Amino acid sequence: MPSASWEDLAADKRARLEKSIPDEWKLKSVPTEGSVIDLPEKSGVLSPSEIEITSSSATELVAQLANGTLKSVDVALAFCKRAALAHQLVNCAHDFFPELALAQAKELDRYFETHKKPVGPLHGLPISLKDQLRVEGTETCMAYISWLGKRDASDSVLTALLRKAGAVFLVKTSVPQTLMVCETVNNIIGRTSNPRNLQLSCGGSSGGEGAMIAMRGGAIGIGTDIGGSIRVPAAFNSLYGIRPSHGRLPYGGMTNSMEGQETIHSVVGPIAHSAQDVRLFLQSVLKEEPWKYDSKVVPLPWNLAEENAAKAKIADKALNFAFYDFDGVVRPHPPITRGVEIVRSTLEKNGHTVAPWTPYKHAFAVDLANKIYAADGSTDVYKHISASGEPAIPNIKDLMNPNLPKADLNEAWDVQLQKWHYQCEYLDKWREWEEQTGKELDAIIAPVAATAAVRHNQFRYYGYATVFNVLDYTSVVVPVTYADKTVDTKVADYQPVSDMDKAVYAEYDPEVYHGAPVAVQIIGRRLSEERTLAIAEYIGKLLGH
Repeated sequence: MPSASWEDLAADKRARLEKSIPDEWKLKSVPTEGSVIDLPEKSGVLSPSEIEITSSSATELVAQLANGTLKSVDVALAFCKRAALAHQLVNCAHDFFPELALAQAKELDRYFETHKKPVGPLHGLPISLKDQLRVEGTETCMAYISWLGKRDASDSVLTALLRKAGAVFLVKTSVPQTLMVCETVNNIIGRTSNPRNLQLSCGGSSGGEGAMIAMRGGAIGIGTDIGGSIRVPAAFNSLYGIRPSHGRLPYGGMTNSMEGQETIHSVVGPIAHSAQDVRLFLQSVLKEEPWKYDSKVVPLPWNLAEENAAKAKIADKALNFAFYDFDGVVRPHPPITRGVEIVRSTLEKNGHTVAPWTPYKHAFAVDLANKIYAADGSTDVYKHISASGEPAIPNIKDLMNPNLPKADLNEAWDVQLQKWHYQCEYLDKWREWEEQTGKELDAIIAPVAATAAVRHNQFRYYGYATVFNVLDYTSVVVPVTYADKTVDTKVADYQPVSDMDKAVYAEYDPEVYHGAPVAVQIIGRRLSEERTLAIAEYIGKLLGH
């Protein structure tokens, strides 16, 4: 009997996904343009109490679940409904398993009834997962058709620890084919769109997470980041997200592209509506001592002293920032430049020091990252794509060549050495800034990307995010504002500094981008999650979050 075509396999997956949504949760019609961010609340599918539940922060929900005000099954049902609505509106799910979520929630309610206490700090909290995390009994395809039909035999380390802490899993979200694209599109479900404007991108590769959490289909989402894949979706969807340094959170048991590439590590982290919810996630995972289950995790519990040190400087109005709005390679669109200025001026008005930062060899860092990502000549992604016969999505079609050059061992070692030297040089620049100003540098303020949420297939330059993957610095995304056509006007006689700069600026249209989310990233030293998150939370509060 002939094997099924890739088209048939993809169609079967879509049919199974459609079947997983109960008829009473299905929408009669779905818009094809404009914003759908508020439609779940107007759909008639959610009750008033379910709207209230899904509109609450994760921090609020765990408090109510812990004191018995809310039942886990009610919370799970509300989020399952909203996740189903989110997928119908923006196409953001790969696997949806409400039966497992509700069964897990019922077990948690039984535990609470018996023991009169929560099972852990995330008791009953619905968490959405990027389609890289394994959940026993579910399907992880990572947008490869050749992976369809395979069930996870066990949890990833992170999902196991979250389950132990009481989290409830309900959905795995969409990713682009290969993961190596800041746009979420694949041959299985098609394209995921931005809830605030269906004509704009939700980012990638954790774009399904960005869209799902923006639609409140999960209380917290989990993404990964090797070149901006947490930060870009967080920025494009007006959310908080953290790129922790390698070794802070467990990656064990997750799927990935280019497994064995150990020069720039992919890291896992949360996407959420607030810095408080990001902290809740980090503290809850670290409380489970992940270094005992994943050998790459640094044995570093949550350091309250570091968090309090940042808060003390906040109270004394003594924070010291560096900032830049141009990396020397691609100048950001006007809304992004304005977003950086809003943060800079707000901090300055509140008594803190903000001084310029000169980006150091960012073009070199981006080129280095590209060499690292391409070291295997795309052997890994070519294997998984060609196994089913599916075509490459247009964004990565150039990778579908088995004859691409591959780095030999000497070349690989040389690139690794260059990366280390660059990390040392950047650390020197950090100290030089401190010596020149006579102040401790607490964080750098910078764009996440050169653009607000872009039109589909128009994301061209990821250097603003990727440089900090090369450096392995902690970075937290903070939403700032929205593009405004009345103030973010296009410069008529713009003089580009490079061909890439010319292409990126040519894409800017104030009318099209009006209302697109604008964010910045707050960058700290390596493994500075406590300090950097406290500072990001403070900035968010100053901005009215």
